Amino acid sequence: MDECQVADGPLENIDPKDSCLIPRNIMAEPDYIEDDNPELIRPQKLINPVKSSRNHQDLHRELLMNQKRGLAPQNKPELQKVMEKRRRDQVIKQKEEEAQKKKSDLEIELLKRQQKLEQLELEKQKLQEEQENAPEFVKVKGNLRRTGQEVAQAQES
Repeated sequence: MDECQVADGPLENIDPKDSCLIPRNIMAEPDYIEDDNPELIRPQKLINPVKSSRNHQDLHRELLMNQKRGLAPQNKPELQKVMEKRRRDQVIKQKEEEAQKKKSDLEIELLKRQQKLEQLELEKQKLQEEQENAPEFVKVKGNLRRTGQEVAQAQES
């Protein structure tokens, strides 16, 4: 590229044998720029409805103000955002665990009682399910024993 030059002017000054010269102005200039013909309609730039909206202008103004103050929004990578969220969740979890460890004696006793009651209820449910699933002759035999005991108690009193 030491011998090649870029042509700034019109193509008339370029030597046709010199193929290394590249013209800068490839596109043709429109005719209506030079002529002041009042009959021609001059092209106008189209209005962007997004930029002309009030919300967009307010947002743009706010972003410029924040940038001047140094409060520009930080564009963090997604991985960094995820890692920060995990750290926050981990800290929250640790605080909850510490709060559980600091429970008073009364709370601990109430939890123990609650667990005992839940275990008793589970045992009752298991017994009921076993009785419901038991064969008919076992149920009849249990009923006979109970009626026999009730009759014996009634005779004694």
